[in-house]
Amino acid sequence: MTYLGNRVEATDDLSTREASVVIWKPLKSWATKPMQRYWGWWRSQSANLMVIGVASLALSSGVAALVQLGLLEGLEQKAYDQMVRLRQATRSLPPDDRLLIVTVTEEDLETLAEFPLTDGTVARAINQLQQHEPVAIGLDMFRAIPKPPGRDALGQALQADNIVVIAQLANSTGGPGIPPPVESAPGQVSFNDVVVDADGKVRRALMIAEPTALPEHPYLFSFSLQLAMRYLATQDLMPTASPENPDYMQLGETTLWPLQSGSGGYARIDDNGYQVMLDYRDRVTPARTVTLQAVLNDQFDPAWVRGKVVLIGITAPSFKDLFYTPFTGGASDANHQMPGVILHGQMVSQWLDLALGDRPLMGLSHPWQEWLWCLGWALLGGTLAWYLHHPITLTASETGVFIAIAVSGYALFLTQGWVPIIAPALTVLGTSGVVLAYQAQQSFRQRQMMQVLLGQAASPEIARALWENRDRLIKSGKLPGQSMVATMLFTDLRGFSSLAEITPPEQLLEWLNHYLEAMTDEIQIHHGIVNKFTGDGLLAVFGVPIASTTPDEIAADAQAAVACALGMATRLQTINRERQAQHHPRLEMRVGIFTGPVVVGSVGGHQRMEYGIIGDSVNIASRLESVDKSRQPEPCRILIGQDTLDYVGDAFITEAWGDLVLKGRHAPLGVYRVIDRRTDPISPLT
Repeated sequence: MTYLGNRVEATDDLSTREASVVIWKPLKSWATKPMQRYWGWWRSQSANLMVIGVASLALSSGVAALVQLGLLEGLEQKAYDQMVRLRQATRSLPPDDRLLIVTVTEEDLETLAEFPLTDGTVARAINQLQQHEPVAIGLDMFRAIPKPPGRDALGQALQADNIVVIAQLANSTGGPGIPPPVESAPGQVSFNDVVVDADGKVRRALMIAEPTALPEHPYLFSFSLQLAMRYLATQDLMPTASPENPDYMQLGETTLWPLQSGSGGYARIDDNGYQVMLDYRDRVTPARTVTLQAVLNDQFDPAWVRGKVVLIGITAPSFKDLFYTPFTGGASDANHQMPGVILHGQMVSQWLDLALGDRPLMGLSHPWQEWLWCLGWALLGGTLAWYLHHPITLTASETGVFIAIAVSGYALFLTQGWVPIIAPALTVLGTSGVVLAYQAQQSFRQRQMMQVLLGQAASPEIARALWENRDRLIKSGKLPGQSMVATMLFTDLRGFSSLAEITPPEQLLEWLNHYLEAMTDEIQIHHGIVNKFTGDGLLAVFGVPIASTTPDEIAADAQAAVACALGMATRLQTINRERQAQHHPRLEMRVGIFTGPVVVGSVGGHQRMEYGIIGDSVNIASRLESVDKSRQPEPCRILIGQDTLDYVGDAFITEAWGDLVLKGRHAPLGVYRVIDRRTDPISPLT
C-alpha cells in the first residue's frame, strides 16, 4: 500500500477492499467509542434523569399555576422593588434638563394664604412662564370649578396652544371623575389618573384610556404623554403605529408593548387601557424643581424654561396628592411618598428617553417564558439534590442556586427585563425537596432490600461499601447477576440430629442461636457476609457483592475466609467450655472453603427474593465440608480446596489429604486441612 498525499492506494499485496478495511476499522472504532461511552452513561443515568425531569416538570408547572393565580404576585413585586432600589443606588442618571417642575409647597400656600390656589394666582404663574417660551406647560390641577378671583384671566391663559390641562377618568369609588376646564380646547385635555397596584405602589403608567364619563372625548392621552408629544414634535417625532403590530404605538424607534395580565410579576391585574411599566429616573425627582413663589417673583433662570416642558403641581403634604413607589420600604425611605406632579415628571422623562433611544422599555416575560425559566432552574436544583448527598455540600450548592437566580434576575433587570425571582426559587426548593424525598424513599426501600438479600450479618465496612455503591449495584429493584471470583465458607455441626433428639426444643433453639451468633460475629470481623443459615450450619461468602477484581484482592478474600474459620474454631472452644460447665455434650463442627468463579445476584420475585450465589464453586465448598465425615481430628475441622490454597500460599499451616473425588464430581480435587496460621507467612501468588 502506497501513500499519495492524503490518499491511500492499494498495491498488489493488498487489495483495495482490504486497504479500506484497514483504514475504516480504526476510524470506526475512534468514532464509535465516544458514542458507546455516552450511550452507556445515558443508560446508567436514564432512571435518575427521568426522576429529576418529572419532578422538575411537575414543580415548575405547579409553581407556574400559583403565579397565574396571583399567589406570588406580592412577593415578586417586593423583589422588583428591591431591584429598583439597588439599581438606583448603583446607577445615577442626571436630572432631565428638558423638564422643569414648578412645585406648590406648604410654604407657598401659607405665604399666599390660599388653599386651594385662586384662578388668578394660577393665571399669573402661567403668564410668567409663557414669557420665556416653554414648549409646553402642564397644569396638574383640577380647574373645572372656578376659584375666584381671576377666572377670566385663567380662562384667557388656558387658550394658549401649549397648555395641557387635566381631567379625572374616575374617582376613588369608581364614580364619574372630574371634567377639564370649560375654557380648554379638546386637544389640550389629558387625564392624570395613576394606576396603583394592590399594595398601594405605583409601578405602571397608563398612557391611553377611553373615558366613559367624558363622551366628547372618545379617548384621551395621559398628562405625561401629551406633554412628551409636544416636545417630540419639536424634534419631528410623532407617535406612529408600530410595524411589528399596528395596534401598538411606536415612539421613535421604540415599540411600546402594552402590559398584559400574566406578564412579569403580574398575574391578575386590570390591564385595560394602554399600560407600560414605569421606569423611575430618580428616587426623589427626575428634573429641576422651583417653587411657585420663585416663579411668581421671577426668581429663576429663563433658560430653565425656554424650549422645555414645564409641569405645575401641588407637592404640599396637606393636599394629599402623594403616592407610594418602589422606593418606599427601603432602609432610608420606609415612608417615602412621591407627589403626583413629580410622578408625572418621571413619566414625561421616560417617554422622551424612549422616543430618543436613551432608555429602552422595560420588557416583561410571558407565562410560557416564565415556565421555561422555572423549569431550567428546577432541573439544576433537582440535579444538585440528586448527586450531592452531603448535607453541607447540598446546602451550599442550593444556596448558590438561589443566589444565581437573584443575580440572573437582577442582571436581566439591568438590561430592562423583568422575570420572576420568587417563582424559580420556590421551584428549586420544591424540586429539591421532592428529589430528596424520593431518594429517601428509594434509600429506605434499597436498605430494606439489602437487609432482605444480604441479611444483617454483613460487617460495617461491607455495609458502608454496599451503601456507597447502591446506585451501581441496584437496578430496577434488584441486584443484577454479576460474575466474580469469591470464596465460599460452609459450616455444619457434627451429630446435630442426635443432639436434637436428647435436647428439649426450647433449649436446643437457645444454644443453637448462641452458637450461630458467635459464628456470625466472627464472619463480620473478617468482612464476610452470611448468605444463609441451613439449620445448624451456614454459608458465608467473602468478596461479594463488591467484586474483587485483582489477584491480590481475591487472595485477601481467601485469607480472610480461612482466618475466619480458625476464629470459629477458637469460638467453638469457648462455647464447649461453657457447655461442659453445664454438663452438656461437646460440639464439633466442619468447615469447607473453596475459592472460584460464581454468579451473584437477587433470586426470586418482588414478593420474595434472596441474594443468590450460583456456581460449581458453591457446590465444591459444600462437598468439602461434608467429605469423609468420619475423619474429625479436632473439634473444628477446616478443609480447603487446591484453588484456595493457591491464593493463600504459605500463610497457613496445612495438612494434605490428597486428591479426593467429591460427591457429584468426576475429577479429583486436591484437599487440605488447615491446622493453624503461620507466624511468618509467605505472601501468596509470588
